[in-house]
Amino acid sequence: MAHQADVVFVDGVRTPFGKAGEKGMYWNTRADDLVVKAIVGLLERNPNVPKDRIDDVAIAATTQTGDQGLTLGRTAAILAGLPKTVPGFSIDRMCAGAMTAAAMVSGSIGYGMYDFAIAGGVEHMGHHPMGSGVDPNPRFLSERLVGEDALVMGATAERIHDRFPQLTKERSDRFALASQQKTAAAYAAGKIQQDLVSVAIRTEQGWGLATHDEVMRPETTLEGLAALKTPFRPHGRVTAGNASGLNDGATAALLASGDAAKEFGLAPKMKLVSFAFAGVDPEIMGIGPIPATEKALRKAGLSIDDIDLFEMNEAFAVQVLSFMDHYGIDDEDPRINPWGGAIAVGHPLASSGVRLMNQLASQFAERPELRYGITSMCVGLGQGGTMIWENPNFDKKAKKRA
Repeated sequence: MAHQADVVFVDGVRTPFGKAGEKGMYWNTRADDLVVKAIVGLLERNPNVPKDRIDDVAIAATTQTGDQGLTLGRTAAILAGLPKTVPGFSIDRMCAGAMTAAAMVSGSIGYGMYDFAIAGGVEHMGHHPMGSGVDPNPRFLSERLVGEDALVMGATAERIHDRFPQLTKERSDRFALASQQKTAAAYAAGKIQQDLVSVAIRTEQGWGLATHDEVMRPETTLEGLAALKTPFRPHGRVTAGNASGLNDGATAALLASGDAAKEFGLAPKMKLVSFAFAGVDPEIMGIGPIPATEKALRKAGLSIDDIDLFEMNEAFAVQVLSFMDHYGIDDEDPRINPWGGAIAVGHPLASSGVRLMNQLASQFAERPELRYGITSMCVGLGQGGTMIWENPNFDKKAKKRA
């Protein structure tokens, strides 16, 4: 009979994130090659894991066509040199693709069916712009199931500003500026690079190596942000400066049962406590993390005050601020995205969930006073996803000292 197993996050990596489009560093790189790079990097970092013991490879992409189609989890596994006995599949929950991949394989590990699994995601938004090739059912609009611009993420972010007037453009800009500054500081301290796998790239200048995120703007100022256009409506509040951009990139993580990790002498970086996904009105999809977090906390028997660190996906500044306001967390609370977030490094949709986990895991490693952390994100079409993790290095004495 199956038994319940501990689920641990062994390790996670990602490619540097590029700017989508012809000028971006990955314009001449295939989407599947990006995720293969991430998987190969992950396996190289964990040579103790027997490749034939990996029970599944779950890879997410939002637009599953062309170089992002063909059951990515399986094709990427073969291309990454895993034995052909290792199966794989694709998954799509838009922005929460990689998070869903991690959650679903965790369920299989927790139920005792899997020992090891790889979960990740890729989005090449240059080759596959958001919504390309989709054909939404006409009933959505004719029966008013969703608002006309529910599929325009920027418009849904404007609606959060409408609904909560205290979430001003100035607060969003200030949050965005802080994200750029925190990311620049984390890079300067060598914190982000430790989880990056470099990628060979071909540009007009010839061959090169992608070693860091392409989209960071450390020189950002509040004045500069205040002057940006508001593309989603005249005199709006959402700009290119207080939202994540259009990006290309991939992530991969290794999850395992506690017993399998022990068997092969692996030191897990995090232990899974709970996860939850929730739905909200598609028109205000950005508030999705709130009910998802409520659910995940309830399943874990924890309260928001137990959480020592939050890695929130910064799809839009206003979306993170709506979460913080809901929980009475200050705009400058140091527990929120201490190393910055997607506004600075980018958000290649389906890959971002594992980036959040990587950053949380790295901070757990250096801060034994932290016990619980959250990775959370909003999802197109009105959803949210949250995973709660425990720090295996937690030390009560360190917490008291802190």
